Amino acid sequence: MLKGHVLPYVGFTVLVFIILAFDLGVMNRKAHVVKPKEAGLFAAFTMTLALIFAGLMWTGNLPVEGTGGQKHALEFLTGYLIELALSVDNIFVFVLIFAYFKVPPKYQHRVLFWGVLGALAMRGAMIAAGAILIARFEWIIYVFGAFLVYTGIKMATQDEMDVEPESNPALRLIRRIMPISNTYHEQHFFVKETVAGKLRWVATPLLVVLVLVETTDLIFAVDSIPAVFAVTRDPFLVYTSNVFAILCLRSLYFLLAGVIDKFHYLKLGLSIVLVFIGAKMLVVALHVHIPVLVSLLVVAGVLGGSVVASLMFPKQLEEHDEVTHDPLDESDDPPGPVLRGK
Repeated sequence: MLKGHVLPYVGFTVLVFIILAFDLGVMNRKAHVVKPKEAGLFAAFTMTLALIFAGLMWTGNLPVEGTGGQKHALEFLTGYLIELALSVDNIFVFVLIFAYFKVPPKYQHRVLFWGVLGALAMRGAMIAAGAILIARFEWIIYVFGAFLVYTGIKMATQDEMDVEPESNPALRLIRRIMPISNTYHEQHFFVKETVAGKLRWVATPLLVVLVLVETTDLIFAVDSIPAVFAVTRDPFLVYTSNVFAILCLRSLYFLLAGVIDKFHYLKLGLSIVLVFIGAKMLVVALHVHIPVLVSLLVVAGVLGGSVVASLMFPKQLEEHDEVTHDPLDESDDPPGPVLRGK
């Protein structure tokens, strides 16, 4: 039995790093295009681990003090399903970013791998901050609830998703710190080039893409983390459900990137889930508590229904506008059309 408040997080994080080390050091030691079969196997592997984790929790055999039983297992599964669904929303943006910067397919895995590491650190810090805020200021849960309702409504009413990397503050910051190469240099984030007659380190476009992926995940985490806190107040369950979903995100990208536009009702389903979860947080003020099993069934039903509806009622897709502006060009010329996607 693990003791203390820190050891469960350390032990779980070490396990995650072992999985990631195996992924990068063995399965993807050399840069290559990730095939759907490979992505599907790794996605199935991480999902199986999540189910085993939930099973150990359900039976009370998880070696973490104070965590176990059916209630905690259902809370974990609900949080995991929410995070997994919201991670799919990330894929919409990743597809546009990779297309905008014309990232070679064999280097996309490296960007997403390091993106996962950054996401683990950022989300861990945000979950810790959220847990402290809720513990000290009970009313903050209503702020989270109202924010989720607002976000869900906005997601449902927003038709288009614009990606404008040239206006991203992170890209501007990189330009101020160091020059950016105009070409990719295999899977390197930094290379030495001659700039103004001097040999110096410069960033490659792959680093720019990585920073944009990280900032995208940070934005999505602002929605997803409060949503899981609506399901459980246990920071360990919030953290583990987040991490398992992030582990699966890269594989889901390579599985769904080519067909993501077919699930055009998924955003509507996600918006309904966010509104439901936000309302679940708000009705606590009226002493109304929605059982976690009901939450799990609602979330699974809405998301499953949105996927089925997308397949039953396909929508004709609009072709993406062609990008005519070099996103790394710092000239004052006006940018070309921006990539748009549904």
